Amino acid sequence: MPAGLRSNVEAIRGTPLPHGILGSTCTDVIDVTEDRIHELNGVDWLALGCCPARDWADPCEQDVPGPAPEKDFCRPEAEHARPITVYAGAECSALGFSYEEAREQALASLALGEQHAVEAGFMRTRLSMDAEDLTPPEGPLSLAQGVAALEGCLAESYGGIGVLHIPAGAAALLGCCNILRETPDGSLRTLAGNCAIIGAGYSYLNIGPGGQPAEPGTAWLYITGPLIIRRGPIDVVPDRSRAAASVNPRTNDRRVLAERTYVVGTTCKACAVKVRVCE
Repeated sequence: MPAGLRSNVEAIRGTPLPHGILGSTCTDVIDVTEDRIHELNGVDWLALGCCPARDWADPCEQDVPGPAPEKDFCRPEAEHARPITVYAGAECSALGFSYEEAREQALASLALGEQHAVEAGFMRTRLSMDAEDLTPPEGPLSLAQGVAALEGCLAESYGGIGVLHIPAGAAALLGCCNILRETPDGSLRTLAGNCAIIGAGYSYLNIGPGGQPAEPGTAWLYITGPLIIRRGPIDVVPDRSRAAASVNPRTNDRRVLAERTYVVGTTCKACAVKVRVCE
C-alpha cells in the first residue's frame, strides 16, 4: 500500500528487561537529591564486613609444640565507585521534526536503553578491572560449574549475599540445572541465596579480567558483593529554554541529547569465570 494512504498512530513503547541492573531487586537504586549531587562525581568509603571471622581454640587446652598462636586482625580497605554517564541522542531534519518530538525520542531511547549502558559501563570500569579470574588452564567451564566456582570464591571471603552478573545471552541455559529460581519478590536466586542480574549490557561487551574478550560460544560471568547505585537526574541538551539551539543551521538537522549519571558501587571481592554457552 502506498505510504501516503497509511495512518499515523502511537509509537510502540517498550519495557526494560525486568532482571537487569536497574530493574532487579538485587540492587538498591538511590535517586540523588540536589543537596547530595556531589556524590555523582564518585564516592569513597571504608569496606564493611570484608574481613573474615575465624574460629579459635584455647591454646592452653591444646598440646601443640611451639609458640602460642595469636588472633588475626584485619584492616578495612578503602573502596570507591566512579561515575558512569549514559546518553541517548535523537537527530532528524528540522523540517517537520519539532524540538518536542526530538526530546521525546531522546528520552524514550534513554528510558529503554540506559540499563544496557549502565551494565556495559560497570563491566568495563569495575568488573573487568578488579575481578579474580577463576577460569582453569583447561579452558571454560560449564555454566553450572562456573556459577559454583563463583559462589565458592565469594563465600570464602564474604559472608553476605552476593550478586551474580550474567550476560543475557546465557540466561536461557540457567534453567537446565535449576541454577536460578524466581522468588516471590521477583528476584532470581541460587540455592546458596545469591541474587542474579541478567544483563544485556554484559552480553554486548562480554569481556573478562583485563579486558579479555570472550571467544564465540563462551561468556564471562562475575560475582560481587551487594550493589548500591546512585542515580542522577536526567539532563536534556539543549533544554526547552534553548530549543532553537538544537538546530544546526548548516545542515538544518535537529539534535537533542538526554543523559544521566550513575555511580555503581559494590564491596569486597569480585570473581570472574569464563563458561561455555554452546556445547
